[in-house]
Amino acid sequence: MILARFKARSLLVALALLATSAATASEKVKVGVSWSSSDLPLLFALDKGYFKDEGLDVEAIHFDSGAKMVAPLATGDLDVSGGATSAAFFNAAERNIAIRIVSNRSAMAEGYRYQTVVVRTDLVESGKFKGYADFKGMKIALPAAGIGSQLAVSEMAKRGGMKYEDIEQVYLNFGQIVAALRGKAIDGALMIEPYGSATANEGLGKIIDTTQGLVPDEEISFLFYGDKFARERPDVARKYLKALLRGARDYNDAITDGRWNNGPQAADAARLLSKAVGMSEAQVRASYPQATSPDGAINLAPLRKVLDFFKARGLVTSPDITVEKVIDMSFAQAAVKELGPYHRKAP
Repeated sequence: MILARFKARSLLVALALLATSAATASEKVKVGVSWSSSDLPLLFALDKGYFKDEGLDVEAIHFDSGAKMVAPLATGDLDVSGGATSAAFFNAAERNIAIRIVSNRSAMAEGYRYQTVVVRTDLVESGKFKGYADFKGMKIALPAAGIGSQLAVSEMAKRGGMKYEDIEQVYLNFGQIVAALRGKAIDGALMIEPYGSATANEGLGKIIDTTQGLVPDEEISFLFYGDKFARERPDVARKYLKALLRGARDYNDAITDGRWNNGPQAADAARLLSKAVGMSEAQVRASYPQATSPDGAINLAPLRKVLDFFKARGLVTSPDITVEKVIDMSFAQAAVKELGPYHRKAP
């Protein structure tokens, strides 16, 4: 009888453990990605099991651009996404479709070459392109319409003494941009890494500038939470950001003075990103990293400039939308409180 009771109790304990395990495994998080070096904190966290440490099952779903993730994020078909700030994002906030910026993802900073202005090599070498004034009438590619990078295009036009409309814009994902440069279907592009360096190293384009001089310290992309995810699953949302910031700290350990260093984390970055974007590790090592906060911190000043640009162009019509209304740093702050301050590891 005692043995029978013991076996029954053991069975109940085993079933309870299985139920707990199943509940943990069921904490699925759907994440929209477009795969660039901005995704390296995510790749580190996936590779090193940081999400599993938090009991999360992360599913990465590919999109051509961050702007295309806004609608599924708003409906709850996505929980998390990463991408550039877009007019669609601010307009969703205007319609009370709550999507929150919760963390920095990639940015420009002094000494970084993450986002660049690329012009077709033959145009530069022939002398047809000598400076910003020569962009008049040319086709410049960006990954989507109504994104923050269009502020850089506006600044390019000003540098060339022309109107914003004088530069024709076409919208292609980064893989398509490379193909379009190769086929001479476009004249130039705003490129992020590792695509910009790969394009230059292949001889398809010349990097004529970085966007740091056009829009200083620009916040290029962010981490977004859908309102349903943040509101209904706040503990999962906090755990996700905690795991991601662990990856962001590993990523920062791979960088010294705006370049990849020779440490093990840089080797991991090359391995992980090469698989994600279909380039060789050597191509990744030849590229430039972005600035990413190890604590998720956001520089608000350049983001305000982007919103002002959208409003001036009529892309965002509500005068009541502000940067502060769409940012929620509570998840990052809670994660940092658990993680403690970041201390860079020597390469």
